[in-house]
Amino acid sequence: MRLLRSTAVVGVFTMASRVLGLVREMLLARTLGAGPVTDAFLTAFQFPNLFRRIFAEGAFNSAFVPLFAGKLEADGQDEARKFAREVLSMLFTAMLILVVGAQIFMPWLMYLLGPGFVSNPDLFALAVLLTIITMPYLLMMSISAMLAGILNSHGRFAAAAAAPVLLNITLIAILFFADARGEMLARYLAIGITVSGIAQTAWLWAAVRATGIGLSLQLPRLTPGTKRLIMLGIPGAIAAGVTQINILVTSSIATLEAGARSWLYYADRLYQLPLGVVGIAMGVVLLPTLTKRLRADDSVGARNLMNRALEVSMALTLPAAAALATIPEFIVSGLYEYDAFTTQDTEYVAQALRAFAFGLPAFVLIKVLSPGFFAREDTLTPMRFATVGVVINLALGLGLFFGPLGFLGLAIATSTAGWVNTVLLGLTLHRRGLFEPDRRLAGRLPRILLATAVMSAFLLFAVANGPWIIAQSFGMPFLALALVCGAGAAVFGLAAIGTGALRISEVMGSLKRS
Repeated sequence: MRLLRSTAVVGVFTMASRVLGLVREMLLARTLGAGPVTDAFLTAFQFPNLFRRIFAEGAFNSAFVPLFAGKLEADGQDEARKFAREVLSMLFTAMLILVVGAQIFMPWLMYLLGPGFVSNPDLFALAVLLTIITMPYLLMMSISAMLAGILNSHGRFAAAAAAPVLLNITLIAILFFADARGEMLARYLAIGITVSGIAQTAWLWAAVRATGIGLSLQLPRLTPGTKRLIMLGIPGAIAAGVTQINILVTSSIATLEAGARSWLYYADRLYQLPLGVVGIAMGVVLLPTLTKRLRADDSVGARNLMNRALEVSMALTLPAAAALATIPEFIVSGLYEYDAFTTQDTEYVAQALRAFAFGLPAFVLIKVLSPGFFAREDTLTPMRFATVGVVINLALGLGLFFGPLGFLGLAIATSTAGWVNTVLLGLTLHRRGLFEPDRRLAGRLPRILLATAVMSAFLLFAVANGPWIIAQSFGMPFLALALVCGAGAAVFGLAAIGTGALRISEVMGSLKRS
């Protein structure tokens, strides 16, 4: 149950960040809506944010953590500190070159990032400007990812999980207090993204210093340790960031349809809430824990750890995915439908959200299964599977987008690619003897599905017949949404206990300190 406790720590802070992120998106929908300016801003935000997710949730969790943890265990604090300084210098230099290069060539890169902006020169110029402003965020987040890896290797998950809160606080403050609209507001938000990156890096730097590891820059050089990191990190980044790469591909295509970029984004932010709280939190905790088990030659403990991770993640993910797929219109209207965000926008976002919801369990499973490879310093296998997923996403997305489904086809393609990647990861781990579902997992999953079905039936009935309709009729859709979601969670909890999917003794035991 230590895994569940550590995951809960990361999950609580991630939940705080994602809830604040939801507030941010509600304010963004209210002030900018789902129009061309929003499309340009979201493109500028997503490009550096893509790398943040790949680095923070991918490359350094897949490559740096096992190497740093290994040095910490085998060679002690001094050697680990030396390795961290070498990596910091290489990383800072490489990312600085990438950021400056991207800023210089952004007018040409935008043809790939936002092909739909080309026909509107003013919108194209705005997208270029906003992306140039936000690019330093990539440099700050790369350094922050390394600092978070150091903290996670020491078992200190809270500081790294709390850092993204600073981004949301900064943007919420701008959306709430800035006396601007349209393009000027978009510029303020772009500046706020970079400022928040600096704040997050400073926060994590201070947390690392508190562990006793003093970091400093030196002349970058290729040492055996940094070479090994590069060999593991590049495929690891591609493998762990496959969902984000797929989203970037679909978002680029979506700019060809006015408003589609925004509809997909607002839907993406809703399913990212459970993905972040469950999948990413579980992956962050699972990798260093699994690495320690394997270095201790505890293969039985490692397999048990994977089973419990799958059990916990599905118990938390399946009800969330079912809710998003069952009542997406109710959720979207309660959160977003104010001022500039129209009823038609709600309909389109809900369609995309339902398609993403079917892929949500797969996205979480990728985060849980990938550490089974990363902890063994195998990043090439997940990279190959991720590449297959990207190809499927691109081919299927293009076919459906230019076919009868339009932007909805892009969401369907992303979910399909996620399931293909998940199946390949799971089958390979099983074939190699690295993962074997135990009797407890096999017995719990059907019960979790049954409890989820009970909750889904309740949600369908409740939205049409519940007393919260009164709140909706008085112009308080957010209150109605909160009541329905709270009641749905209670129903799932009772159904899970009744079916044996969850046991009160296990939940209470997981909350106790070792």
